[in-house]
Amino acid sequence: MDYTRETWFLLCSIPFYSILIGTEILLSNWKHRNFYTLRDTFQNVYLTLINAGLDLFLRWAFYVSVLAWTYQQHFFKIENLFLYWFALFILEDLAFYIQHRIDHYCRLFWAVHVTHHSSEHFNLTTGFRSSVFQPVYRFIYFLPLAFLGFHPFDIVFMYSITQTYGILVHTRYINRMPGWFEAVFVSPSHHRVHHASNVPYLDKNMGMCLIIWDRMFGSFQDELTEEPVKFGLVKPINNPDHPGKIIFHEWQQIGADLQKPVSFSNKLKYIFMPPGWSHDGSTLTAKQMRDAQKH
Repeated sequence: MDYTRETWFLLCSIPFYSILIGTEILLSNWKHRNFYTLRDTFQNVYLTLINAGLDLFLRWAFYVSVLAWTYQQHFFKIENLFLYWFALFILEDLAFYIQHRIDHYCRLFWAVHVTHHSSEHFNLTTGFRSSVFQPVYRFIYFLPLAFLGFHPFDIVFMYSITQTYGILVHTRYINRMPGWFEAVFVSPSHHRVHHASNVPYLDKNMGMCLIIWDRMFGSFQDELTEEPVKFGLVKPINNPDHPGKIIFHEWQQIGADLQKPVSFSNKLKYIFMPPGWSHDGSTLTAKQMRDAQKH
């Protein structure tokens, strides 16, 4: 399969990212906002390099072949080129929303995704703070697209484009976009909410490019003036500087929970229920915490 188009896109994006990140760092230091730290930036680079390496390996070794086989079974094909790419963008963004929502509501997948949320800083490099093992299963959500007649290469290429947009909304330098824009597209304000550890903001705004999915499916939350965003996790990581701890800490906690003297069904719930679920109420899910605040 020819990856020339995606390769050129990624190569062109490197100077683009470098200029934007460099500008944000300069502005942050000049205005003494401390949006960046050397340790946090290094962690973001370290995590994205591992993620990219795993993604490239699995792409060649496994998941493109699965997408290609699924594509061979397709029963439908959009012939109009404009409609083809527009439909691919819409459907792939929806597929990402579904994947992202499951990542937040199933602890097994949250254990992978939590790395992306673990920083207490929020800047353009946070977009590169990758969920390291996500390439192992992300392609599953794209299988329906191949079955609908979208070529595997086009699916991979579109993901690179939408992911670029998803990186750009990791900034604190844009306060609000125009109202029409924020009604349709994910904005930096929307995504700041997504990265917040404030209880009202947990598990909200999970779209990559389009915020319409969150508005349609009840996961939208506006950024509130009276609720300043606090970035990071509800329960911070012990020893967050450890290169392995930052990736595996939630897996270690799942292992500890499975050692508890509880029934087999409760052990399964510690794996598949939303993060924070506990058999005795000692820890709470995001919904339980929100309900507790209302009473």
